[in-house]
Amino acid sequence: MLVLTRKPGEKIMIGDEIVITFLESRGSEGIRIGIDAPRHLAIKREEIFEAVADANREAAHAPSGAEAILKGLLRPEG
Repeated sequence: MLVLTRKPGEKIMIGDEIVITFLESRGSEGIRIGIDAPRHLAIKREEIFEAVADANREAAHAPSGAEAILKGLLRPEG
């Protein structure tokens, strides 16, 4: 991981197409940044990315509506 200190208005280049500009510091609230990147690149906040991934994992393991109906029709043995 590269760790840098930047002042408002300073920029970081990632490759030839991505520019990150540090806009302002908001003290304990964090910092504001601007990102210039090609439209074909998806830029996501990590917490949103993780929430979507978690929801997808849950959906993949949940029984479908048909499975739940069929299980309700089966009588327990005994």
